[in-house]
Formats: sequence, structure tokens, C-alpha cells
Amino acid sequence: MKKLDTAGLVIVKENSILLAFSKNKKAWYLPGGKIDQGETAQQALIREIEEELNVRLDPAYIQYYKHIQAPAYGEDQLMMEQECFTYHTDIHPTASQEIEQVAYFDYATYRDEAIQVPGVIKLFEILKADQIIHY
Repeated sequence: MKKLDTAGLVIVKENSILLAFSKNKKAWYLPGGKIDQGETAQQALIREIEEELNVRLDPAYIQYYKHIQAPAYGEDQLMMEQECFTYHTDIHPTASQEIEQVAYFDYATYRDEAIQVPGVIKLFEILKADQIIHY
């Protein structure tokens, strides 16, 4: 199985996580994206968040959180390998490029969505195990 190296931003607020709705795949994802050749995961995160959410992340507030692995949604034989980072100050995201909108989801609300991305479900499980969110 091929792998897809990505970086994702984990923002938790009131037991919910920030997700971005992809126009292309019609699903809610963790903000972030593919790590380009020659980029570090943190560099990719900063670039992707600026492109998707119109937010310039300050590296001083970025902290590595976890690595997650899950099947890439909508792709056959592709495993997503995602380096997840938290950000320790408020952000005010607005959708741009391939992102239609951004919103916070708790676990129950996300499970009610017609499409659930395996990596997002995995992240909810990890955040619960780490006692960062509760459901």
C-alpha cells in the first residue's frame, strides 16, 4: 500500500475539533495537507493552513502532538501518514481555495455526517484516550 505524508492542525475548543470542508471530496477533514518534497511537516502545515484557512501560523506556538495513520478517504490502496500539531493561541480561520467552510465538531455531530473520514475518527479516538476531549 502506498503512503501519503501529510501534516494536520489540531485545534480543540469546548470538546470539539476544528475541521475544514473540502469542495473536491465533499467531506470534513482536519485542516492541513500533503507534505511536499523538501518540506518538513511543520513547514507543510504552515503553508497549507495559510492556503486553506487564510491564517499565518507563528512557529513559536506550534507544538507537535501525534502521528496518526488511517486509510486515505476516497483513495484506493493509499494510507495517510499524518503528523498532527497543536497551536497554542487563538486563530480566526476563513475558508479559501478548495475549502468551502470551516467549523468545530464534537464527536456525536461528526458521526451524524453523511461522510466520515477515517483519519478524523482516529483523531477523535486519540484525543479521547489522551483525555483532551470527552464523549
